[in-house]
Amino acid sequence: MRSNGKFDFVHTSRRFLLVSAAILLIGLIMLAAKGLHYGIDFSSGTSIDISTSKPVSEQTLRSFLDEQNLGGYGLTPSETRDTVRFEQALTEQQERQFTTNFTSQIDKDASFEVNIVDVDIAKEQQTNALIGLAVASLGIMLYVSIRFEWRFAVAAIAALLYDALFVICIFSIFQLEVNLPFILAVLTIIGYSINDTVVIFDRIRENLRFTKIKTGADLDALVNNSIWQTLHRSVNTVITVLLAAGCLFIFGSESIRLFSLA
Repeated sequence: MRSNGKFDFVHTSRRFLLVSAAILLIGLIMLAAKGLHYGIDFSSGTSIDISTSKPVSEQTLRSFLDEQNLGGYGLTPSETRDTVRFEQALTEQQERQFTTNFTSQIDKDASFEVNIVDVDIAKEQQTNALIGLAVASLGIMLYVSIRFEWRFAVAAIAALLYDALFVICIFSIFQLEVNLPFILAVLTIIGYSINDTVVIFDRIRENLRFTKIKTGADLDALVNNSIWQTLHRSVNTVITVLLAAGCLFIFGSESIRLFSLA
């Protein structure tokens, strides 16, 4: 639908909302069924990052890990930096045995970065992450309420929740690892979302000062014009972020890859 030669956002908003609601519903069903794949930050266990001086095949790594008898594990292979996550917290002796065996059997020049999280710390980090997200959302709601009015705040929070839940649901569907960088990514997404929302709301408020609203059609036209007036800025911002995040995802290290993806 076009109005005055331009796409009519308001007229087609219900279609957008229906599509968004359908995607979110599917995601929430998958989230309830599959849950999240928590990384070492939010579940007890041991994560070992192995930097090798030469590429080691995934089959070789798995054969080596199976021989160690250290319980269940997950492997994220790369060319010269592999991440192994054990479901149990390894003892100092088991850790020393693992590194000794690896250097003697696979690569004598390999280096290791070991992270161990026990159950209590994992639960505490989960709680702190949720509190952080809640406080950030509350602060944003108060800011929008004070700067504009409560109806603007409700719309802004609804958009924020959708943006955040969409990413969370995608990570649940594909069982991607959820760790502290993921929480930072969600907070970053919330920041970008509220920034774009405030820019549009500010334009709407500015246009209201010079426009007499007599009918619903007048209000629709004002909102459409406000969106079009800020669209170039929004598109440029998204493209810039996409280029930066894409470069980090392709060329960045394994530790920030999921952050970049989110």
